[in-house]
Amino acid sequence: MMNGKDRILLFIPAYNCEKQIVRVLGQLDEKMMRFISEVIVVNNRSTDGTEAAVMDFMEKHPKMPVTLLRNKENYGLGGSHKVAFRYAVEQGFDYVIVLHGDDQGNIHDMYKVLKKGIHRRYDCVLGGRFMRGSKLKGYSWFRTFGNIVYDFLFSAVVRDRIFDLGSGLNLYSVEMLKDPFYLKFPDNLTFNYCMILASHYYKHHIRFFPISWREEDQVSNVKMASQAISVLKMLGAYAWNHEFIRSELREQIREEYSADIIKENK
Repeated sequence: MMNGKDRILLFIPAYNCEKQIVRVLGQLDEKMMRFISEVIVVNNRSTDGTEAAVMDFMEKHPKMPVTLLRNKENYGLGGSHKVAFRYAVEQGFDYVIVLHGDDQGNIHDMYKVLKKGIHRRYDCVLGGRFMRGSKLKGYSWFRTFGNIVYDFLFSAVVRDRIFDLGSGLNLYSVEMLKDPFYLKFPDNLTFNYCMILASHYYKHHIRFFPISWREEDQVSNVKMASQAISVLKMLGAYAWNHEFIRSELREQIREEYSADIIKENK
């Protein structure tokens, strides 16, 4: 299944995406699975049929190395990242790819990164929806403009070009994640924003690459106005004092982020 050089974990966070999750898993053809050692779907306590859809897919594809996890609590998207990062570290993976379970991104955009070994030269290889070569479908001009403005604001603070604050297709070196600097980051959708600031603070070597992104039948969990304000406050606090990124940023402090294994294809 894998290329024999890197142990790569594909992490798919899933929350109430029963219609999309099977399409996401269906992207994993033989071409991509040559690079992927294991797939984990982290179900963040979905209230729809997401979990049943994943189990049905696993039964129909018994040879695909998929593990279905269910968070002990609803941790949020950031919390699900923490579950997956811990899993990647404990299981001895070299890299972890994040692909959101709502079928907005395409794992094949990562193919050239893996084939050329680009990932081995960076701590993070991040999908950029708003850079040259990217393709957006069904994304409003207003949201596109807003994202580009925020990208420039973050770029000004970190003094490096930022093309996306948090797409649904990213790759991280597990060696970088062995330092749990991210545990105090928010458990909500602003987790990735903090990861960008942390990369500047800890001098991580990052690279963006163009991706395709589409919005069709997905349900957004973003509350645009409130998130825009909270992100500006976060960026301002970091600009004033970079040590801000080391502070406790969670609304609810948890001792650990854990999940139960529901089903495994080994």
